[in-house]
Amino acid sequence: MQIKKLNVSGEGMNRFFGPLEARIMELLWSSEGMRIKEVQSILNQESPISVNAVMTVMNRLENKGHLTKVLTGSGRTQAAQFSTVLSKEQFLSEQTKAVSQGLIKEFGSLVVNHMIDALDDVDQETIAKLEQKLNQIKRGKKE
Repeated sequence: MQIKKLNVSGEGMNRFFGPLEARIMELLWSSEGMRIKEVQSILNQESPISVNAVMTVMNRLENKGHLTKVLTGSGRTQAAQFSTVLSKEQFLSEQTKAVSQGLIKEFGSLVVNHMIDALDDVDQETIAKLEQKLNQIKRGKKE
């Protein structure tokens, strides 16, 4: 499930989601699953928000494929338990890979040059992984 729009000026999860969507995803990533009223109760402590607003956003996140919904109980006691489809780490891995590949495909060497320039701020472990990958690519081309 790829995010259709990336907010390049956003920070953290707000690059991929709207502010309320991001907050709801964070809550669900930190739990085993929650009901709408549980999410609304937590959000309402931070800033007043209606159950309907939370329900609408959670249902949209489910429709987009980010959440799953399991109905529990029956009749008047029926409630929906929501949980994330991917862990936060899996989600970030998928999205950053898609963004990186898309940028390289569309803008090629320009993006690669900017990534190389950004290596000044990267830890040594990441540089070692990059070096290993470059060596793999070089060996593959020689064979």
